[in-house]
Amino acid sequence: MRFDRLRLRNFKPYADTDLRLSDGVTVIHGLNGSGKSSLLEACFFALYGSKALDGTLADVVTNGAEESEVELWFSHDGRSYHVRRELKRYGDQIQTTTCVLESDDEAVVRDGAREVRSFVADLLRMDAEAFVNCAYVRQGEVNKLINATPSERQDMIDDLLQLGKLEEYRERAGDARLGVEDVLSERRGALDGVAEQVERKEEKDLHGTRQSLRSTLASVDEKVENYEAQREKAERSREQAQSVLDEQAERREELASLESEIEELEATIREDEAERERLGDRVADLRDQIDDLTDTLDDRLAATEATDADPETLATRRAALDDREDAIREELRETRSRVNAFTNQSENLVEKADDAESRAAEKRERAEEVAADAEEAAETLAEREERFADLEAEREERRATFEDAPVAVGEAEAHRESVREDLTEVQAAINETTADLRTAESRVEEAERLLEEGKCPECGQPVDDSPHVDTLAEDRERVAELEAELAERREREADLRSELDRAETLVETERRIAQIDETRELVEDGIATAETEAAEKRERAAALREEADDLEATAAERREAAETQAERAAAAREDAEALETDIEAVDDARERLDAVAEARDEIADAEADVERLGEKRSDIADRNDERREFLASKRSRRDDLRERVDEDQIASARDSLENAEQYLEKVEDALADLRERRDDLTSRIGAVENELDELESLRERRDELAARVEELETLHDETAELEAMYGDLRAELRRANVENLERMLNETFELVYANDAYSHIELDAEYDLTVYQKDGEPLDPEQLSGGERALFNLSLRCAVYRLLAEGIDGAAPTPPLILDEPTVFLDSGHVGRLADLVDEMRGFGVRQILIVSHDDDLVAAADELVRVEKDPTSNRSTVERASDPSVATIGSELNAGD
Repeated sequence: MRFDRLRLRNFKPYADTDLRLSDGVTVIHGLNGSGKSSLLEACFFALYGSKALDGTLADVVTNGAEESEVELWFSHDGRSYHVRRELKRYGDQIQTTTCVLESDDEAVVRDGAREVRSFVADLLRMDAEAFVNCAYVRQGEVNKLINATPSERQDMIDDLLQLGKLEEYRERAGDARLGVEDVLSERRGALDGVAEQVERKEEKDLHGTRQSLRSTLASVDEKVENYEAQREKAERSREQAQSVLDEQAERREELASLESEIEELEATIREDEAERERLGDRVADLRDQIDDLTDTLDDRLAATEATDADPETLATRRAALDDREDAIREELRETRSRVNAFTNQSENLVEKADDAESRAAEKRERAEEVAADAEEAAETLAEREERFADLEAEREERRATFEDAPVAVGEAEAHRESVREDLTEVQAAINETTADLRTAESRVEEAERLLEEGKCPECGQPVDDSPHVDTLAEDRERVAELEAELAERREREADLRSELDRAETLVETERRIAQIDETRELVEDGIATAETEAAEKRERAAALREEADDLEATAAERREAAETQAERAAAAREDAEALETDIEAVDDARERLDAVAEARDEIADAEADVERLGEKRSDIADRNDERREFLASKRSRRDDLRERVDEDQIASARDSLENAEQYLEKVEDALADLRERRDDLTSRIGAVENELDELESLRERRDELAARVEELETLHDETAELEAMYGDLRAELRRANVENLERMLNETFELVYANDAYSHIELDAEYDLTVYQKDGEPLDPEQLSGGERALFNLSLRCAVYRLLAEGIDGAAPTPPLILDEPTVFLDSGHVGRLADLVDEMRGFGVRQILIVSHDDDLVAAADELVRVEKDPTSNRSTVERASDPSVATIGSELNAGD
């Protein structure tokens, strides 16, 4: 499993944070209290929700915020997942409003906190508690396993390796065995009781008693049968008479009902025929109306210039009228404008004639000033032309830079980004190759050491005649290949860095060319402006002089022109009046077109009504035809019923009914006495037969209980064997786990305590730990120093992690190994060993390791560095990724200096 991306909004000190995580070792670095641990808690919370919190949901939401959101993208077993949790404040309560887990496989979608947590637990084969015990060493819990009692440690590790299930199964088998024992004891007691009851009933002569009672009952039954036969004859006579009466009554009732239905149908037919006649009259009226409207349409159409009443024709004509009106109104506006212009010009000419002489002097004075301005504009023009020439030269010089460049002008930005991407890919490849090289070198070193001791580098057995020794040469060859590949990639990295510097220069040059082009356009525009301004000013000076000379002469001309403009204004007013008359004519023509359209629409509506009414009349006719057929059938039925009502038959049936009822009253008393005697005999016979049935049932019950007791005895033996089997299997698996865990723990222990005073660790079947010094003296882990105990516990946690990863055959990788402030109890020497331990876990194939720490030794061992900083003003934290671990080291030195 690997964490890919974490996004937070209003989660603890983070207002809005988006962090991507990579393979390898990632160190989250920053000052104490900056919020480093909150990033790991957010990942844990995203997976398991409130089960991952020591407090409540209120501790998660940023102070002062109303909502919070956590999103985690992670990969597991070749598939990608995305889980999103949203929280919202309601008064004093914080509730989860959204909890969704999705996968790149659309079939995997989970909604709801409980369902998502259950899915994650099944996916990782561990709940929140197991996740903490296996992969997540939280701050302050570094000594959790070593401080636990052996039974607590046993429960933690057994749960991680699913051994707790075997104990659960053993307990279930034991409970089943005890349950079988209880049922078996109960069934044995029931068997003894049933056997005693069978013996007591067999002592009675139940069969003889039953035979005597049956003989007496047969005589009584014969008498009852005679009386019942006579009674049945009387009952049949009564039933036949009553049947005749009921049948005649039904015929009378049906006859009355038919009379009523016939009257209703005849009335309905008459009403619908009247409605049909009214609708026919309405259709005739509408057809007359259509004829009148058609005449009206023809008259209105004749008053227009349209050839027909087709909507397109009318629309075309209306558009022509609209165009005509627009043209007339435009001409009217122009005419009115001319009236105003001519009037204003006449008035203005009179006024201008009066002051023309005084303005002549002013014109000559202004002409001299404009001439001076023209000379200044000429000087500005020369300066701008010189500036344009300088820019042109610099532009050509800059563009020459691209002549030997790999890209043309305008492509530098894209080229730089391409080089950056290539450099990033090469750096990632270097990191991957470096990790592979470390792993290969470690294998070679281990193999050489084992060879020196006379052991096989693969199985650890003596190398005499072993075929596995040959792999050492392959490992050395692999190391050489990786070193060559790493050197090649580092050389490629240096080339790309140089190419990136060149690309940065081209980008700056490209930007300067763009600036020059913009400035050239401005200067070029300024040159044109200066040229125009100088020419205009010279022309203006000449014009002013000419105007000054002509002002006196034009005074008389303007008075004459004023009279001419007044005459033109009067003529324009007459033209405007004529145009207004034309507009009124256009409005009249448009109204005539609207009248045609109105008549056409009325005709269409009337025709639609005619068609609708015709359909309605047809429906009424069809319904009445059906009713007439139905009416004929009912009349036929009525006539038939009238013929079948027989009054003589009714009187005869009444006499037969009375005679039958009188006989039945007499015979019922005699039958009552006989039935009472027969019921007594039947009851006595039934009691005897019940006892016989009970005897047979007791015999069957006895046989069933005997068979059930035998089955329960067999089941009891099987459950006892199953209980013992689960216990033995759990003990065997725990023994194997203890051996593997002890081996892995000693491998890790040897790495971190090589050449120290300690030789090895022993782990007994109950997970009790003992550390041995090199002189053979045993020590309890509690006797170690604080730093040694913390490092010992980290070694144990890593060994448990390895055991879990290797103990699930074919399963997906375990979660990332997460260490939150693991150096709290370590001095500088032990921190260095912790860095070796982290590097060793990478060698064992741990895909992703996340460490929260401010220690430089761990920072230097990181593949990725995440810096966390908190703004003291807003109290909000931010994260920043850095690929160079030295950045963090410099930051630590600065922090220490503060």
